[in-house]
Amino acid sequence: MMIEAVADDAVPETEAGDDWRARAEAAEAALVQGQHEASERLKRAELKIAAIRAGMIDLDGLKLLDFDQVTLAEDGTVPNATAIIADLRKSKAWLFGHSSSSSVAAAPRAQSPRMRHAREMSEAEWRTARATLIR
Repeated sequence: MMIEAVADDAVPETEAGDDWRARAEAAEAALVQGQHEASERLKRAELKIAAIRAGMIDLDGLKLLDFDQVTLAEDGTVPNATAIIADLRKSKAWLFGHSSSSSVAAAPRAQSPRMRHAREMSEAEWRTARATLIR
């Protein structure tokens, strides 16, 4: 005797196909949303760098910019970031102090240590220096 089992919760093929389509559309929407958020973060980061280099005192001033007008290049940079910050500096000069150029700082000149002569030392200093040399 052969027993056939029929599941009561079996889903017809059309409902299963609709479920997969809905999941795929939801995944695509999430991917698009994630890409949009990532590009917005890149825009903000690039403009923050340009603002710091331009000497912006408070980075909250970047909220005055319209980020929808900012475009990203293929490599993830904002090609006109310095121009955008320069325009902001012209219109809102109170947001900026002096320009920062920390990447171009000059290194101090190298100087060899100068030996002190015995004539320039007090007697106590001379005795201490002599004792360290004799050890």
